[in-house]
Amino acid sequence: MDLPPAPVAMKTGSISPAAPVPTADIGQAQAAARTAPPKQPQALAWGGPPAESHAFDNMETTVGMPVPAERPMAALRPTMQETQPRLRDTLRGERTLIYGHRFRDAKPMNFGRISPRSLAVHGVDVSRWQGDIDWLRLRTQGANFAYIKATDGGDHVDPMFRTNWRKAKESGVKRGAYHFFYWCRTAGEQAEWFIRNVPRDPDALPPVIDVEYNHQSNCKMRLSRAKILEKMQVFMDRLERYYGKRPIIYTAPDFYADNLDGEFMNYPFWLRSVAAHPTKIYPGRKWVFWQYSGSGLTQGVEGKIDLNVFHGSESDWHSWVAQAD
Repeated sequence: MDLPPAPVAMKTGSISPAAPVPTADIGQAQAAARTAPPKQPQALAWGGPPAESHAFDNMETTVGMPVPAERPMAALRPTMQETQPRLRDTLRGERTLIYGHRFRDAKPMNFGRISPRSLAVHGVDVSRWQGDIDWLRLRTQGANFAYIKATDGGDHVDPMFRTNWRKAKESGVKRGAYHFFYWCRTAGEQAEWFIRNVPRDPDALPPVIDVEYNHQSNCKMRLSRAKILEKMQVFMDRLERYYGKRPIIYTAPDFYADNLDGEFMNYPFWLRSVAAHPTKIYPGRKWVFWQYSGSGLTQGVEGKIDLNVFHGSESDWHSWVAQAD
C-alpha cells in the first residue's frame, strides 16, 4: 500500500478458528438475502492477555470482530440533508452515518455486472503520500472507513500516522492501522514495533498485516512459503493477543498466488484487485475488503488515493463494527 504514487502496485496465523469469512460469490449472496433472515454477528476467539503493560492498558478492548455475513449489496446514498458529517454520531453505541461514494478514478475499470459501485460502504487507505488530508471533506465523499499506514518493519513510523489517526476519528471516520511487513526483520520485533506505536483503541478497526512483494525495498529476500506463513502467524498471534481483534490480511495477486492460496482460511482478507472482480483473481477466497483502485480521485486529498469497499450491506457493516464499540 505504501509505495510512492507511481505505476507500481500499491498496498494492504492460526489461533482458534474465528467466525466464517464472507463468501466471494456476491451474486448468490444477493439472491439468498431476499429470503434469509439477518445473520447475527459472532465473536472471535480471545488470544490471551497482553504480555506487558502499555499506556493504553486501562482502555476497554473488544474480543475479535466477526467477518460479515453474506447479505445483499445495495448502494445507499445520503439524502440532501446529510451533506456534512454529524460529529455526534462518533459517540460509541450510535451508528455512524454512511455516505454514498462520490469518488472518481483516473484509470476507471469496467468490472462487469458486479462492480464495487454496487456495494454500500466504501472507504480508503492512506499514508504519507496523501499529504495533509481534509478528513471532514473526504468523509462526505464516501470515506466511511480508512486504513492508515502506521509502521513498516521494526523501526519506521509513517510520519503522518499520528495526525491521520487523530483527525480521522475526530471526523467520524472508522479507522484502523496497517503494518507493512518486512521479510528481512523478525516477526516478533515487527509486532512489538506496531504495538509500541498504535494505540489500543476499542473503537478502532482490526489491525492489518500488509504482505506483498515490494520491488523498491532494499530487502530482496525471498523466503519459502512455509517460512512466510510461520512469520505471519507469529506476527498475527501477537497482535490478536494484544488488541483482542483478529488481524486482517492485505495482499496482492502475485504474493497471494505464491504463498497464501488455501492458507489462513479462518482469517479475514483484504484483497487488491484493480483489473477484475476478486472472484476471478482469487477464486474460492472469501474476503472482507476489496481494494479496487489505486488511482482514485476525491475532494479532501491532493493527488491519487486507494479506493476500497466492504463486502456487505450497510446493515452488515454496522453489525460488524459494533463488535468494537
